[in-house]
Amino acid sequence: MARTLETLQKQYNSAVAASGRGPMAATNNFKGKPKNSRQTIGRILSYVSEYKPRMVLALLCMLLSTGASLAGGYVLRPVINNIANGETPAGDRVKYLAIMLGVLAAIYLVGVASSWLQSRLMIGVSRSAIQKIRDDLFTRVERLPLRFHDNESTGDLMSRFTNDVDNIGLMLDQSLMSMASGVINLIGTLAMMIYTNIWLTLITLVFIPIFTLTSRFIIGKSRKYYSAQQAALGAANGYIEESVAGQKVVKVFNHEAECEQEFNLLNNDLRHKQQNAMFFGGIMGPITGNLAQVSYALTAGIGGVLCALGRFDVGGLAIFVNYSRQFARPINEISQQMATIFSALAGAERVFSLMDREPEEIHAASGVKPPEKLAGHVILDDVSFGYVPEKTVLKHISLYAKPGQKIAFVGSTGAGKTTITNLLNRFYDIDSGRITVDGIDIKDLPRDFLRRNIAMVLQDTHLFSGTVMENIRYGRLDATDEEVVAAAKTASADSFIRRLSDGYDTMIEGDGANLSQGQRQLLNIARAALSKAPILVLDEATSSVDTRTERHIEHGMDRLMAERTTFVIAHRLSTVRNADAIMVLENGEIIERGDHDDLLAMKGRYYELYTGKSELT
Repeated sequence: MARTLETLQKQYNSAVAASGRGPMAATNNFKGKPKNSRQTIGRILSYVSEYKPRMVLALLCMLLSTGASLAGGYVLRPVINNIANGETPAGDRVKYLAIMLGVLAAIYLVGVASSWLQSRLMIGVSRSAIQKIRDDLFTRVERLPLRFHDNESTGDLMSRFTNDVDNIGLMLDQSLMSMASGVINLIGTLAMMIYTNIWLTLITLVFIPIFTLTSRFIIGKSRKYYSAQQAALGAANGYIEESVAGQKVVKVFNHEAECEQEFNLLNNDLRHKQQNAMFFGGIMGPITGNLAQVSYALTAGIGGVLCALGRFDVGGLAIFVNYSRQFARPINEISQQMATIFSALAGAERVFSLMDREPEEIHAASGVKPPEKLAGHVILDDVSFGYVPEKTVLKHISLYAKPGQKIAFVGSTGAGKTTITNLLNRFYDIDSGRITVDGIDIKDLPRDFLRRNIAMVLQDTHLFSGTVMENIRYGRLDATDEEVVAAAKTASADSFIRRLSDGYDTMIEGDGANLSQGQRQLLNIARAALSKAPILVLDEATSSVDTRTERHIEHGMDRLMAERTTFVIAHRLSTVRNADAIMVLENGEIIERGDHDDLLAMKGRYYELYTGKSELT
């Protein structure tokens, strides 16, 4: 049965982390109004503050453009009065008009040049700011702990990098300067109207409260739906990303129809929120525009009466009604930009909420200077841990591994085997107990130093876009080509690599889609072989390699493990027979320990598993 909309939203949307209700809150928990609009705007502006000289120059250009527009309008007053009153002789009128048109052309040319320069400056500022926002966002995501990535939808993260940041960019490109230009235009136009005729100005100002109340009502509605729209978009993106990545599984189980049904729920929810957001954002312009037309008609009518009574000149009326229309235009433009601004603020809150997440501390808090080199003597002393407080995964685990020893973990799925290696890397911090390497508590070692000294081959392979050579070199970026080839030979990957179309220069596509699962794992093993780390973790490293290939690389793996402390997790018990010590785990506890012969002699759980009397479940 397809999941409900609420379930899908909870699973695929972490957009409202900033609301304080946790990373997996549902989209329909949005209350609309940004938590702190002023603070959000301040943070956005902080990214453009370093470009103050450009901003000041853009502002001067804006003032010049506005001044040119207002001056150009006022120049028409003497022209109209001159012609209407016949002040210039008929023979000189063409010459007079030509001179005045030249003056107007010069004024408007200055305005156009100023607007062009302003746009060029602001686009440069906004694109630079957006680049820095994306840099900061990516840096923070890279520094967040693994626990965060366990709970976060990849699609929603991508939505923050694309949709949300793009909306901020749109606001900086257009809305920011449009709002500033609108305010300057409003003030300048009002000043010219007062100078032209204060009584008609008062009539125009009567409509300001009507504009304000109407805008406030529409803004309240649109703000709510724009926030919800961004969250719904993140949920839809998360579902698309997961479904596309899992197409093979979808097709194997014939779940295309269910996927379509679930996506339709999210897509319809997105359509509903977008429809409301765009409706309330879109009606702002037409409503304020029509109110402006009413104001214009009323002003023109009363102005006409004043002209008829001789209390006002025709040229003054002509430019005043033009200013009256201009007075409404910036209000209309500001109103129209509110939709973009609310969308940007909603996106910015999502972006900044991610930036505000507590990063993983790379450096050790104790300030202990790490040794130049680790030997690989690992001790776990009474370690307990749970991914969530209410469920303990590991219970009082104690073990040691001397440099060069091979320690194997066997047990049922969920027994805690992989968790132990995750704790060794400090992907998660233990709840109680102590883990030391060469006698140093791993909490006193910088995370980056600790992880440089631990090489891992995971069950789930991940290859990056690039050549085979570059992917192996990921294990140690300063390795030479000769060292990369040697590592590939150690992992028995060299022979198949040389058979590829371009050998070590073959481009890897789509996480290794052009390689078999076994070949991808061999590259993973070669990557670990290249690392000089004294500690090696093999988490089901040969699970994706067939038995023949596994035997083929066995000697290479032995060479790889010869001088390293190695922790091996394996379901195939034949792969751990030569381990120095085997730990049998069940329900987060070590129930048996010893070498292969010792455990067989116990005739316990390991004996049952090895002889086939019991199976791993």
